[in-house]
Amino acid sequence: MDGERKMPTETARQNAIATHILKDPFARKLGARFEAIRPGYSRVCLTVQADMANFHGMTHGGLIFALADMAFAAAGNSHGQTAVALSGTITFLKPSRPGDRLVAEAREIQAAGRTAVYAITVREASGDTLLACKQATVYRKKTWFVEPPESTASEERY
Repeated sequence: MDGERKMPTETARQNAIATHILKDPFARKLGARFEAIRPGYSRVCLTVQADMANFHGMTHGGLIFALADMAFAAAGNSHGQTAVALSGTITFLKPSRPGDRLVAEAREIQAAGRTAVYAITVREASGDTLLACKQATVYRKKTWFVEPPESTASEERY
């Protein structure tokens, strides 16, 4: 038994993963809040401020993309393995305005080998109006920022 590495419980792993993701300085700068992080899923919200609008008075598309990307990054890294974006495409469906509370949800829809695909939605929270849809792909590096689960640790870590 001496010399064996003790694997963290799954709850401890998930807490360590969430703690790592919550350190995101860009999310803090924008006032985004991570509401949920679990394997393959995340939900992030923020309230649109006046300085987040474009010259038409609508929420800047870059902010909506950034919010979707924060949810994507959290879901992509929610397994504790370092994941980086390979691609992302967004479709803007409806505008929002300063004062609106936006919610982005990312779901893992396919994972194979070192890549995984995510579907991300951005909605206006009070009316549940769909504002944007994004599809994005991550590449999972060989590094883990939180030790993998025991079942993965005993296997080759692709």
